[in-house]
Amino acid sequence: MNNPVPRLLVLLTTWAALTTAHAASVAPVAAENGMVVTAQHLATRVGVDVLKDGGNAVDAAVAVGYALAVVYPAAGNLGGGGFMTVQLADGRKTFLDFREKAPLAATANMYLDKDGNVIKGLSTRSHLAVGVPGSVSGLEYALRKYGTLKRATVIAPAIHYAEKGFVLDQGDIDMLQSATDDFRKDPATAAIFLNKGEPFQVGQKLVQKDLATTLKAIRDKGEAGFYKGPVAAAIVASSQAGKGILQQADFDQYTTRELQPVECDYRGYRVVSAPPPSSGGVIICEMLNILEGYPLKELGFRSAQAVHYQIEAMRHAYVDRNSYLGDPDFVKNPLDRLLSKAYAAQIRAAIQPNKAGVSQEIKPGVAPHEGSNTTHYSIVDKWGNAVSVTYTLNDWFGARLTAAKTGVLLNDEMDDFTAKVGVPNLYGLVQGEANKIEPGKRPLSSMSPTIVSKDGKPVMVVGTPGGSRIITAVLHTMINVIDYGMDVQEATDAPRFHQQWLPEATNVEDFALSPDTRKILEGWGHKFAEPQPANHLATILVGAPKLGGKPVGKNRFYGANDPRRNSGLALGH
Repeated sequence: MNNPVPRLLVLLTTWAALTTAHAASVAPVAAENGMVVTAQHLATRVGVDVLKDGGNAVDAAVAVGYALAVVYPAAGNLGGGGFMTVQLADGRKTFLDFREKAPLAATANMYLDKDGNVIKGLSTRSHLAVGVPGSVSGLEYALRKYGTLKRATVIAPAIHYAEKGFVLDQGDIDMLQSATDDFRKDPATAAIFLNKGEPFQVGQKLVQKDLATTLKAIRDKGEAGFYKGPVAAAIVASSQAGKGILQQADFDQYTTRELQPVECDYRGYRVVSAPPPSSGGVIICEMLNILEGYPLKELGFRSAQAVHYQIEAMRHAYVDRNSYLGDPDFVKNPLDRLLSKAYAAQIRAAIQPNKAGVSQEIKPGVAPHEGSNTTHYSIVDKWGNAVSVTYTLNDWFGARLTAAKTGVLLNDEMDDFTAKVGVPNLYGLVQGEANKIEPGKRPLSSMSPTIVSKDGKPVMVVGTPGGSRIITAVLHTMINVIDYGMDVQEATDAPRFHQQWLPEATNVEDFALSPDTRKILEGWGHKFAEPQPANHLATILVGAPKLGGKPVGKNRFYGANDPRRNSGLALGH
């Protein structure tokens, strides 16, 4: 008989290591009157100042959106697009879709050569990669309908940081240096983001005079300052000079859509999230519906059994994400089925308790599936208005091209469409016909700005950048808080894993699984791969540092900034 003592020691050592790491999280940032969490410390302070001056969460969200376009150029933007999930203090819930659109001259096969093969780089690093920007339209729509302050007030900090510059710290430098070689290829971009041809250094100032001029045009004329006149003309001219297809008509026809959010219930909490053209809310709810049938708390945090069920829920849900979902103006999204508890039960029935699914065998037409980079910020104000915003250029710094004379970095959002069925995109996603390129269509997204409420009041605001990993990162954070009782910072810090159907392997962050757990799961057929680049979660809990916990003094708001990137800040007042 084998001696059980060494194995017991290993298990105890592993448990001690995990609980020590778990306990090492700093305390959440606490505040009495409101909370802002963003990926850039200056933008966070802009949002808090707006709240201090009497603005509501939407006012702060718009101010942060414009500020991030200046101080977080890798993902904050005027030249991209995004989503905003809002739950107002009076109980109203809404979703603003200001996702980029395919230009009117776009075609289904625009990234294929004469032999039908995808031309590498055309959908990511060229003027053909650029979708029609939506951020300015979305921010202006939000301010006009749900804000209380004047545009000139909320945009003033962004203009200040663009015109006068801001001092770069190490987090800013790390981000800029990730794209130095590409900056050098585009003169308009190099003129802004390189210092006389060389990378910026810590302590130097980044000044963006052209961007300040563009922001002033928006200040003075609103959406027309961006979508008409000199700014739009310059972006169109830049596109045409680079053999792109943007035209003034694309800017003339762009509008923000206001949609009903996706909603679902999980263990007594109400989840409000992003509907198509985001896949985020649908797939988060589908995974939560599947996992609700398993006793995750009793199984234990990161036990082999709990991890197995989570991986399989991800695998099955991503089949549906990649196969069925698309822009609701072009595709009939089967939301009733994907969001139903009965469908989740069918998927649970197909999940074996100790055997990994094989992704190639789980596909549309095989039961139960029928045939057929980015930045995030979270804000809550003293009145109880909650706003969750994710907006993006797609990849870091988008297409890494700047429209001359505007300071506007251009997105590479067209890569989020299906360039060719069965061929992976930038994030390795293998997508279907529902997401094919069509003129005026918005590409499928994973952005998942989410608000969780209890008894009609927001208790959690969460979201993250990270391409296809957004959905699973938000899921982990919610489960960590709801099932495992973590406080908001612990839930944000905890190592994560990600499975997206194809490729087959599950990406695992360091320290997410103990060697013993990993060995058990491999014995059940799971395959594991290295972690993908880190997400940056911005998370707020309302009421206490953890659900059902006690408040610290008079503080009602508890913010968590993800430590995986060193430029963000959680701050309240």
